[in-house]
Amino acid sequence: MTIKPDPSVKIPADLGAVHFVGIGGSGMSGIARLVLGDGHRVTGSDARDSDNIRALRDLGAEIAIGHDAANLPEDADTVVVTGALWQDNPEYQLALERGLPVLHRSQALAALIAGRRLVSVAGAHGKTTSTGMIVTGLLALGEDPSFVNGGVIEELGVSSAAGAGDLFVVEADESDGSFLLYDTSIALITNVDPDHLDHYGSLEAFEQAFVDFADRSRELVVISSDDPGAQRVTARLAHERVVTFGEADDATVRVHSIATEGPVSFALDYEGRTYRAVLRIPGRHNAINAAGAFAVLVGLGHDPAAALAGIERFAGTGRRFELHGTVGGVSVYDDYAHHPTEVAAALAAARTVVGDGRIIAVHQPHLYSRTRLFAKEFAEVLEQYADETVVLDVYGAREDPEPGVTGALVSTRFEDASHVAFIADWQEAADHTARIAREGDFVITLGCGDVYRIVPQLLTALERERG
Repeated sequence: MTIKPDPSVKIPADLGAVHFVGIGGSGMSGIARLVLGDGHRVTGSDARDSDNIRALRDLGAEIAIGHDAANLPEDADTVVVTGALWQDNPEYQLALERGLPVLHRSQALAALIAGRRLVSVAGAHGKTTSTGMIVTGLLALGEDPSFVNGGVIEELGVSSAAGAGDLFVVEADESDGSFLLYDTSIALITNVDPDHLDHYGSLEAFEQAFVDFADRSRELVVISSDDPGAQRVTARLAHERVVTFGEADDATVRVHSIATEGPVSFALDYEGRTYRAVLRIPGRHNAINAAGAFAVLVGLGHDPAAALAGIERFAGTGRRFELHGTVGGVSVYDDYAHHPTEVAAALAAARTVVGDGRIIAVHQPHLYSRTRLFAKEFAEVLEQYADETVVLDVYGAREDPEPGVTGALVSTRFEDASHVAFIADWQEAADHTARIAREGDFVITLGCGDVYRIVPQLLTALERERG
């Protein structure tokens, strides 16, 4: 069983020396960066080395690779854990034996936020991009917010920072209900697409969590007008101030005239006026994300035209349609998409810029439960939007393997088996991809596990094949 937030744990007034178990993840590393910035000693551990860990070491953190009870310092005052850990983790167990306060990462973040005006961004997908747009817009508007995002904001080069202003912007995780721990002032809900049903048990419970999250916000709820789940949540809200955004005719912030050839352009109708924008990133879905970010910024009191101009500066986040290299005319991208809707959006965005080339998707299913529940939907969107697909095996993360649930569960759902291959061995997958790729093609790795680690193998295989 994985570790869930425990509301009974008292958050210390002073965190003291903090040990992070699973420090390398995007959320954990961002929190650790802020704790370091507050002057605390930070130690930690993770299963493998990464850019996040190297950056934290440069800032003074002491980090071990591998999980071992010996990693927990004798003088640690507080332990912070990621929800991806199993309860038998030796560092976690030793912390409990010592009687140390053990905080879920969401509780540690809540401690850092205390007393600030919080913007929380939630939704099954679109959170990282929307958070990045809000932060970029606020900085352009002269604000100095603190923030913790789920990915590196390209123009800033970091996923978190401590600002001098009273605003704090976070990507709020709904996967285990931890977004309900935050004292949110402004809640942005990008969508309520069914996900994490392994935690919630039912669609009704999943949607109720969003109702609770929204109604607890102190000032404003910003929510999609188009997503069916969001529509059902909106109908149940008791909040006095709800702003909707999307393409619906009755949206408070209405998006229209979307053009997707290259960087996306669009128009927004708001309070009787029309505003136009061109983003630096592709994809129809990003026009929608921009509308949500715009609604937050104007909800904070900023001038609409200036707010939209600030959002236009956003250049993307790490692991969101991120180009890693081009070999022999074949471009290799990586994207975090791990839900059928996200995969469709990422591949549709790629289609707008690939030109006459083909799209070769390298898909790593994430979680056994999600693969079992959505295998058919994954197959449908991959077959519709990609020209060729390579399916890797499942990245289980916090879950135990399930009998019969492998990547083949997705590949066998394709109607035309000639355009898909299930290849569990990564080197074989990279070699196969390089053999079928031709000049002008886009290769895109898809998944929120460790699929990005296959990118060097793909580039090397392409060099052998096309060099």
